[in-house]
Amino acid sequence: MEAQEVFDKIKALKQNLEKVIRGKSDIIELSITTLLARGHLLIEDVPGVGKTTLAHGLARSIDASFQRIQFTSDLMPSDVIGVNIYNEVTKGFEFKHGPIFANVVLADEINRATPKTQSALLEAMNEGQVSVDNVTYPLPKPFVLLATQNPVEYSGTFPLPESQLDRFMLAIRIGYPDEEVEKEIARSITTACMPEGLEPVITSNEVITMQEAAEGVKVDEDLLGYIVKITQTTRDHKAIKLGVSPRGTIAFYKASQAMALVHGRDYCTPDDIKKVAVPVLAHRIIPAQYSMEHSLQDPADIIEEVLEGLSVPI
Repeated sequence: MEAQEVFDKIKALKQNLEKVIRGKSDIIELSITTLLARGHLLIEDVPGVGKTTLAHGLARSIDASFQRIQFTSDLMPSDVIGVNIYNEVTKGFEFKHGPIFANVVLADEINRATPKTQSALLEAMNEGQVSVDNVTYPLPKPFVLLATQNPVEYSGTFPLPESQLDRFMLAIRIGYPDEEVEKEIARSITTACMPEGLEPVITSNEVITMQEAAEGVKVDEDLLGYIVKITQTTRDHKAIKLGVSPRGTIAFYKASQAMALVHGRDYCTPDDIKKVAVPVLAHRIIPAQYSMEHSLQDPADIIEEVLEGLSVPI
């Protein structure tokens, strides 16, 4: 696939998602960035702003297998990854694949499941495979997990541990639409404007090709140093108790490459790095509390503070 064809496919994917997510072009770009960087996306926001719609819309835009899992407190790991079932005909056990065996998996309200069930996703997210009874089963490619959670609903929920948060390449918040966009949304609600009405604009093979193109985006040595300097600063920052891990540095690098491709370039710029810094890094740090008089700082504000304190390579 030629570079221009890759850019055209990305543009078509953007336009398709804009049919169901209005006035949030930056959020759409970050979602596509996650897909191109072979990452997983956590969409965290209040109810009713379009978290599931965004995840469902992205899945519908790809001509690939799709599964939606509604996470609840009684969901078991075998309900996600699958289970061995005895076959009376063959007189042996056969593995029945769970919904995790799809190209695009929507984990809706992921924090409603127990830690045991949440942990069933770790191997799939990190290694693209699952293990059952000492047998390893590879997941289809491409594989992307899109998870949603409501940060204001704590009753009956299980917060995601740091180890699992670290496996999400990006964590985003959609936010409320502005007044004019909300009017437009209210006027134009039809089946065509729902995720179910979307037609695929790219195939799974094209996604793989686009992911390979993202890996080939050039990143100058100075920019790589800038990325590493940002993550290392988080480990010594006075407002941060736990800084970004090396896995976070890798995710930061890959996301910066993918963002450049989303913007129609085969080379990375400081703006690409800055644009993905908060979505990639904020959920990976734990703020430090200074005293009883000072409340915890918002992680996103801390990352912005880190960026402001570092000089940008020219």
